[in-house]
Amino acid sequence: MALIGGPIVRTEHVSDTVNKIFLDNGDEIILVGTAHVSQNSVEEVRAVIEAEQPDHICLELDKGRYESKTKEQSYSNMNLTKVFREGKTFLVLANTALASFQKKMGTQTGSAPGEEIIGASKIADELGIPYSFCDREIAITLKRAWAKSNLWNKAKLIGTLLSSAFDKEEFKPEELEELKKSDTLQEMMNELAKELPGAKEALIDERDRFLATNIMTAPGHKKVAVIGAGHANGIIKTVEKLEKKELSTDLSSIAQAPKPSKAGKIAQWIVPIALIAIIIGVGFAHGFNESLRYFLIWAGTNAATTVLFSILSNAHPLNWLVAAISAPIAVLNPAIGVGVVTGIAEATLRKPTVRDFESLSDEISSVKGWFKNKVLHAFMIFFTTSIGSIIGTFVLFPIMLKVF
Repeated sequence: MALIGGPIVRTEHVSDTVNKIFLDNGDEIILVGTAHVSQNSVEEVRAVIEAEQPDHICLELDKGRYESKTKEQSYSNMNLTKVFREGKTFLVLANTALASFQKKMGTQTGSAPGEEIIGASKIADELGIPYSFCDREIAITLKRAWAKSNLWNKAKLIGTLLSSAFDKEEFKPEELEELKKSDTLQEMMNELAKELPGAKEALIDERDRFLATNIMTAPGHKKVAVIGAGHANGIIKTVEKLEKKELSTDLSSIAQAPKPSKAGKIAQWIVPIALIAIIIGVGFAHGFNESLRYFLIWAGTNAATTVLFSILSNAHPLNWLVAAISAPIAVLNPAIGVGVVTGIAEATLRKPTVRDFESLSDEISSVKGWFKNKVLHAFMIFFTTSIGSIIGTFVLFPIMLKVF
């Protein structure tokens, strides 16, 4: 057992998974790093809590994730139209992909993801020890990562999440053992951070700070914190900074999703303004009729590519008409979004059943599932028609510019 640190914070490395932090005021924090999918983690959490008898237990969970793990909650309560209108498509898909990934891990390792943290709350109830949720909502973390990413990185973010869900490869015995020693949620966050360096702050650094601050400020002089193994080093470093007053305990700046920036709001109007400017320019150079002709060619091309992509993704035939009408209008008014319109239309024309909602995490991992499951199919229509409209918008720009 090695003691490390200066006069303010001392740390004791008890084992590969347990670290103790001694603060200058006499408080003690015991960090128990878990793998989230290992039965050994469940047993170790119980052993540490029973041996230490802490005043308080801190859990690496937010209230929403805790309730989703302990209560029978159904996706059937989801309002799909509201999801599209409020721009939550990515968040729902991200949560579904994460659930699918963790379910796969749990199936192959024999332990349900997060079981050790739920177990810690049950032990706390048994022993009459108060506990609190110390993590930030996963939706806020993903929203903040999304906001820090450009268009290309956003595509990579979606791709990375979905590839984890689509991965059908079975793990080798030695790989399973490594998985049992790691934090699966944090492993996914680390993968995302590698692909998206700009989002690393939201995915890793901010979460470490959020967890460390809530653990430090939780009541009691002796606290056990049940965390993912990947957070231990980050939490220890953050506690040291908090003790030295290098960081504030005020989390308000990272506790909520960022508001859209003024620059972002202005940027979304660049394409429609440029398009209108080109059409007007054609009118000045060649007359109104030529200007109208080019506008109709552009609108027709945009509608055609959007309809083509809706057909390829097996949208409802009536949705082809919706796509054709809404695509040019949506380009000229970014507040609408053709994907939102066609997504809502698909969900209305082919109303999802309870089974569709409840099988999301299973069917997201196959191409067939995206066509079969009506919720996933509506999401697919959202993406494909958006891509079709983008292609239709830009394909004629070079041709139109040659007119001048």
